[in-house]
Amino acid sequence: MTRELRSALIGGAVALALLIGGFFVLRSYLVSKFAPDPETIVSSTLEGMREQNRLTTFVASYVAVVTSEQSRLGLTARKTLIMPGTVRYEVDLGKLGPQNLSWDAAARELTVTLPSIEIAGPQVDLNAVREYDGGGLLMRLTNAGDQLDAANRKAAQAELLRQAQAPTPMQIAREATRRAVERNFALPLRAAGLDARVVVRFPEEGRSPEQMDRSTPMNEVVGNR
Repeated sequence: MTRELRSALIGGAVALALLIGGFFVLRSYLVSKFAPDPETIVSSTLEGMREQNRLTTFVASYVAVVTSEQSRLGLTARKTLIMPGTVRYEVDLGKLGPQNLSWDAAARELTVTLPSIEIAGPQVDLNAVREYDGGGLLMRLTNAGDQLDAANRKAAQAELLRQAQAPTPMQIAREATRRAVERNFALPLRAAGLDARVVVRFPEEGRSPEQMDRSTPMNEVVGNR
């Protein structure tokens, strides 16, 4: 191999190494310059969700059966009311702000603390309401019938809410809401090529000290940029 050829090969290898090195430096610069910013994506998602105002993720129907009784003049009147009702489990997204989001950069984990679940309703199906009564004489002689109706309606409304607030449906509503909100935040992040985990919690749920120590509130993250 001649000296000129050897020099040309060495020069070519050096040039190739410099070219490869330059490529990786340029690639690193472009990635850092134009890579999707998770804080920006999360902030945009937050604004979009706030515009929805209220999020309904679970609807359930219940039936209240209540009986009221009244005695006067030695007579007794009794009325039973069967009242079906539907309730909606909602979250007020208007209350959700940057202070409810925490970003753990090291773990690439977003924690969202939602407002507590609210129950809307019950919405009563008046066509399905049924009444049964006894003691017609007392109701004909007095206003006992009206009083029993009012007492039954009030008791039925309270019973429907009691059923709606039971632990099992409340947990179902929280899980449905959790899945919906996790999906709303995770999909834009994944679409941007960011492999981030989204954790949704409610104020009544505990949070470990480790999570609190390593996460930074999103309003501080955005404010420090």
